[in-house]
Amino acid sequence: MSIDLNIMPKLGFGLMRLPETDGKIDMDQVCRMVDLYMQSGMNYFDTAYIYHGGMSEVAAREALAKRYPRDSFMLATKLPAWEMKSAADNERIFYDQLEKTGAGYFDFYLLHSIEDGYNHDAYEQYDSFRWCEKRKEEGLIKHFGFSYHGSPELLMQVLDRHPEVEFVQIQLNYLDRTNPVVRSQKLYEILRDRNIPIIVMEPVRGGMLSTMPAEIEAKLSARQPDRSVTSWALRFVASLPGVMTVLSGMSDISQMEDNIKTFTDFEPLADDELAIIDEVTKELLSMPQIGCTSCRYCCDGCPMKISIPDVFRTINTLRRYPDDWRSKNFYSGLVQRSGKASDCIACGQCESVCPQHLPISKLMKEAAEILDAPSE
Repeated sequence: MSIDLNIMPKLGFGLMRLPETDGKIDMDQVCRMVDLYMQSGMNYFDTAYIYHGGMSEVAAREALAKRYPRDSFMLATKLPAWEMKSAADNERIFYDQLEKTGAGYFDFYLLHSIEDGYNHDAYEQYDSFRWCEKRKEEGLIKHFGFSYHGSPELLMQVLDRHPEVEFVQIQLNYLDRTNPVVRSQKLYEILRDRNIPIIVMEPVRGGMLSTMPAEIEAKLSARQPDRSVTSWALRFVASLPGVMTVLSGMSDISQMEDNIKTFTDFEPLADDELAIIDEVTKELLSMPQIGCTSCRYCCDGCPMKISIPDVFRTINTLRRYPDDWRSKNFYSGLVQRSGKASDCIACGQCESVCPQHLPISKLMKEAAEILDAPSE
């Protein structure tokens, strides 16, 4: 059964960055966000086994499966290689996901974060591709694919070896087009050449493309005074041929409302807007920034309980706005509830799961010199 592209919404609701209160998912707000999204006529939800410490799939059950008819929404989730130790874990994790979501079946099922090394090797070793195909034959999976963070060379190998793949999810945004690690433009071209539908993740690069220096924001507002900075990033990827759905990990009602506005009566970027995007890209790339997307994969296994993405967010903000006292204030509050940058023991656990392949231990040492140095 091929994917019916006519029923796919351009905006997908990513359940990775749900609102929280006191460290727990704020289900009241999530339900309101789900209602707004569904009322807009869109219905694609993306979760994963590991999101929110394993609670995102439960949130999908409570906000979605228990409250809406099953045929009114599409649900995607993912199988994580790093949670697997044997072929039996295909079954253990999958049926745990069915129970946690209460969905009965998954409209889209992905092998999570295929990349060069362990993740790819594990999926091949444990025969995960064929296992998922069997579940598709049983009707427990409607469409099968994978999310991808590896090299273009490996992507071609995987697609050659597994023609059964129906779609691929890649990180794609205007800032990463020339990123030598992500190489998103090349990945996009490979998928387009093969006519494989694309789901986009990280369209605003973990929020980096939602908050801009004042001079850049003014440039965007001059052309589109009624549109948000975020809308430019979303419209950029949604305008690309072959993009089936753009995921946004919305964290509050206002983000949901803004994104719905962007995709209601959607307008692709005009040529002069693309030229502005190119200008903005050059300006942003000239600013030294840590390329963290706040996926938080690094946090669960950190033995020192450091909120690594928030440390990097503090450093990035300081680099853009060195005189803004609020960054140091934010960090002071952060270390009241999590480890300091200087607590890092360089164990490397975080680097083994980072989709951006950041040298986190080195960056944490640099962050500690800036954030944890004694006051003079």
